[in-house]
Amino acid sequence: MKAAIIVESSASTALELRDAPTPEPGPQQLLLRVKASSLNRGELLPSGKPGARPGGVEAVGEIAACGKDVKGFAEGARIMARCKGGFAEYALVDASEAIAIPEPLSWEQAAAVPIVFLVSYDMLVPYGRVRPGDWVLVTAVSSGVGVASLQLAKALGAKVIGTSGSSEKLEKLRALGLDAGIATRGALAAEVLRLTDRHGADVAINNVGGSIFPDLVRAAAYRGRIAIVGYVDGSLEAPLDLAAVHSNRLEIYGVSNRLRSAAERAETVAGFKRDCLSWFADGTLLPLVDKVFAFDAIADAKAYFDRNAHVGKVVLTM
Repeated sequence: MKAAIIVESSASTALELRDAPTPEPGPQQLLLRVKASSLNRGELLPSGKPGARPGGVEAVGEIAACGKDVKGFAEGARIMARCKGGFAEYALVDASEAIAIPEPLSWEQAAAVPIVFLVSYDMLVPYGRVRPGDWVLVTAVSSGVGVASLQLAKALGAKVIGTSGSSEKLEKLRALGLDAGIATRGALAAEVLRLTDRHGADVAINNVGGSIFPDLVRAAAYRGRIAIVGYVDGSLEAPLDLAAVHSNRLEIYGVSNRLRSAAERAETVAGFKRDCLSWFADGTLLPLVDKVFAFDAIADAKAYFDRNAHVGKVVLTM
């Protein structure tokens, strides 16, 4: 089968197509005939470990085979899931990660769901405890996780402020319900407090990294929650105003797909199915696909992705 490999040098990554053997499912796994996948910044950033590794952390497609102990799934079913090696004609999926694709979604739309919406669900529901009327601040709101967080927060009844270096991107996202946009990182906290009539952000999502963290602490509401999910600025350290955390009773938590146990991942998938899947079926949530590339043009897809011109997800089709 054809598969794409991430080749990492000392300072960059590239995607290369290679031949690979078709995998065999284990007892609790599904073999997926991949129809589409999508690019995610986290796996394409240099990890500090030069070499080659399978590409793709999510995929959608039809079940080609089921492991001997799998229950509740059948060959031919349409599913979407987080996985390893999703940039390939076939991929293995743990049955506990598999999610039936709601009927209205195309392959391309479904490919824009697993990673970003599961991360957003984790941040906003079990940890963020977002309620109707809350203010949610989403930094880098035009990113994949940013757009999904905007959409999910609106479905939960929240008011959303988004940040971006591009006024044009913010304007595009008003169609998805963005209540206010901040087109600069300067004076971020002051602008959030102004927009919320001094209330602050009940939940703040840090998609950027350490450079923006002090502003999020200053922008947080009393009993506010701050989620840390990305480091696109490359900054892994930031000063911490302990007095603000203490006096405002703030909660700070990290959200990561990579470091979670299988049981934790399965718990998130089960909660997402219970709380959110019907919103894709009735049109409340519609994944935002920016551009679609054929699998053979995966190098072009990465070049486009690296230019950071997209709003939402960049998708590959097989």
